[in-house]
Amino acid sequence: MGEEVTYGGYLRLKELLGAQQPQTAQHDELLFVILHQTMELWMKQVIHELGAAQTEVRSGNLVPAYKHMARVSRIQAVMTQTWDILATMTPADYLNFRSLLGASSGFQSAQFRVLEARLGLKDASFLKFHPDGSDERAMLEAALAAPSLYDDVLEQLAKAGFDIPAAAYQRAPGAAYDPSDAVENAWLIVYRDTQKHWALYQLAEKLIDLDDAFLTWRHKHVLTVERIIGRKRGTGGTEGVGYLQRTLTRRAFPELWSLRTKL
Repeated sequence: MGEEVTYGGYLRLKELLGAQQPQTAQHDELLFVILHQTMELWMKQVIHELGAAQTEVRSGNLVPAYKHMARVSRIQAVMTQTWDILATMTPADYLNFRSLLGASSGFQSAQFRVLEARLGLKDASFLKFHPDGSDERAMLEAALAAPSLYDDVLEQLAKAGFDIPAAAYQRAPGAAYDPSDAVENAWLIVYRDTQKHWALYQLAEKLIDLDDAFLTWRHKHVLTVERIIGRKRGTGGTEGVGYLQRTLTRRAFPELWSLRTKL
């Protein structure tokens, strides 16, 4: 018989709980490390769920995709609340160990950029943070080259008979999505007759849930960073709050926002 499965063994707790290696004796550094590691774990699960949702959507199984997308929205809510925990760390607390972070920065999170790409917010400029041949670069390159969730949804709109140009969901690898009048008009048809297009309407609302939650996470991130470091530049020379504030204007599914004005 094989070795008995234990709680700690199954969860690899020895490795997991040994992964926190603060560089100082400052009390708050452990919180900083655990919070960011937890964010990365949740992002891993979100990417996993979005992959499952894309598989369902590509197969035309829109309703089963709802569950995966709803789960992502719940995870996003937890991730947003996590900033409230970090906000218990004062500027003085953070300055006790900030200098030892060196050039490390959240800009270097490959999973966060993969998550953006999966949603449709593609930006190949972030590849520069990952060296050629690294696992992180390969993961991000694959996400940039692959269709996003929104690409898959728009292709299903086209298959359902809506006038969606192929260019809306078939672009050069890594190319950013540009809002389309044709896509907005298609969604307007869906929203003006929700009973007729119920599956697509519900899918659209699940998408807007994701975008809403992502923007809420970004907004809370901005407030937390400003609360702790003010308008200073971020670690690694990044711009800090100024850059984060500009991200609040980005929409993964822009036509689902703009159509509301025209209904």
